[in-house]
Amino acid sequence: MTSSSRPPAAPSGTGYRHELYPYCGRGEFIEGTLGFIQEALDAGEAVVVAVPQDKVSLLRAQITDDAAVRYVDTTLTAHHPGRLIGAWQEWIKEYVSQGRPVRGIGESPWEEVRSPAEAQELRYHEWLLNKAFADSPAWWLLCPYDVAGEKAALEEMTRCHPEIRTGGRSMPSTDYDPQAPFVFVPLTDPCDPYEEFVYAGGDLPALREKIGRCAERHGLGGRRLRELHLAATEVAANSIRHGGGHGVLRTWSENHRLVCEFRDAGYIDNPLTGRSRPDGTQIGGRGLWLAHQLCDLVEIRSAPDTGTTIRLHTELPG
Repeated sequence: MTSSSRPPAAPSGTGYRHELYPYCGRGEFIEGTLGFIQEALDAGEAVVVAVPQDKVSLLRAQITDDAAVRYVDTTLTAHHPGRLIGAWQEWIKEYVSQGRPVRGIGESPWEEVRSPAEAQELRYHEWLLNKAFADSPAWWLLCPYDVAGEKAALEEMTRCHPEIRTGGRSMPSTDYDPQAPFVFVPLTDPCDPYEEFVYAGGDLPALREKIGRCAERHGLGGRRLRELHLAATEVAANSIRHGGGHGVLRTWSENHRLVCEFRDAGYIDNPLTGRSRPDGTQIGGRGLWLAHQLCDLVEIRSAPDTGTTIRLHTELPG
């Protein structure tokens, strides 16, 4: 790489670089990502490539045997946006603990996104990465994004990334929004018909029974219902403990998912709560982390003046 094309230094006070790579077609995907990988290898850095399986195959055909390159298939993981920050922490942990510089390539399977809610949470995840790794050891994440998608969606992605890569060069994103009010959009209205249940201390068994009856009407049972019961108990218990002593449960089906919504008067001031695996010294956040592991999608909206709303989505059978 010539000095004229060398990317700018990482912003002062952070070792993390987060870069969007808009591309069109497989040829541009391969060209941009291979160039990024080769830059890393030339500099003695490790690379974690976390992309859908078809993209893994494309890149393996070009770089197969280098021990410094690790491939991760995100086909399933990326459908759970709330798990991705924890996943990246695990994927790079070995290299960071060795003090070795590491780069990542992360692309979600956007063409397989199952609902508008999932797409919104994936974009929100992209913005949250900047907060999650703001004080981390130095590493660099490139996010390929196919510009064949909607223009509005691409504009939102540019606002989530501090840098953009074009023509093999990195430059600051003039659209990047460190406050990101655009990603914290209001939740859609519940689908009719929905059921409602007000709960307080001592009502957790009744709440689980309420969810169970609704789930069984939609064919949800067995292990998946037990997981939903566990996640719902954690969220409702948080309402009782931190949300004014009570909350409101609403249940309905939408996009072939059972949705359980919990509303209370509490406020979650840290948007990263529940997105990293709790350690032995952590206080709080364990219930939301568990909900992210057990449910197919978790949506959280919280503000001091309106309280907290949490939606748990569980795929229905068939």
